[in-house]
Amino acid sequence: MRERVGVYPGTFDPVTNGHLDIVGRAARILDRLVIGVSESAGKGPLFSLPERVELVRTETSAIAERTGTRIEVVSFTGLLVEFARRSGASMIVRGLRAVTDFDYEFQMAGMNNRLAPEIEIVFLMASEGHGFISSSLVKEIARLGGDVSPFLPPLTLERTLNKVRLDRLSGDAPR
Repeated sequence: MRERVGVYPGTFDPVTNGHLDIVGRAARILDRLVIGVSESAGKGPLFSLPERVELVRTETSAIAERTGTRIEVVSFTGLLVEFARRSGASMIVRGLRAVTDFDYEFQMAGMNNRLAPEIEIVFLMASEGHGFISSSLVKEIARLGGDVSPFLPPLTLERTLNKVRLDRLSGDAPR
C-alpha cells in the first residue's frame, strides 16, 4: 500500500491552537504530514521564518508522538503545488474556519487542481472551539494587551508575548 503523504501549508505566524487542531486531525488520516511554513514576507510577520519553523516543529511534536504519524516541518517559497510535488504529497490539506475561508480556498483549489491535477485538495473544518481563531487576530489582541492564552500553545504564547513586549519597548509600531 502506498504511503499517504499530505502537505499542510501556512505562514503560522504564530502557530495557533486552531492550526494544531488541523494538524492533529490530518495526522489521523496520513502516514506522513509535511507542514510547509511559507515565507510570506509581505504579511509583515511577527516571527522570522526560522523562528516559525522551530515553533511549529516544537508544538507539533506531541501530535506526531500521539498519532504515530511522521510530521516534518520545513520552510518553502514558490508555488504550493511544486512544494507538494517535491514533498511526495498526494494531497494538500487546508483548514476551513468559515464561509469566508471557503470562497478563497475554493478559488485556490481550482487553480491548484489545474496546475497539479494529480494532487487532491482536502478541506478539514476547524473544530467548533477553534473556528474563529486566526493568527492575525491573535497578534492584534496581543499587541493591544489582551489575553491570547486560550488561542496559543504554551511555548508559542510565551514567545509571542515576549516579541510583543520587545516591540513595545523598542517603540516599533504595530505591524
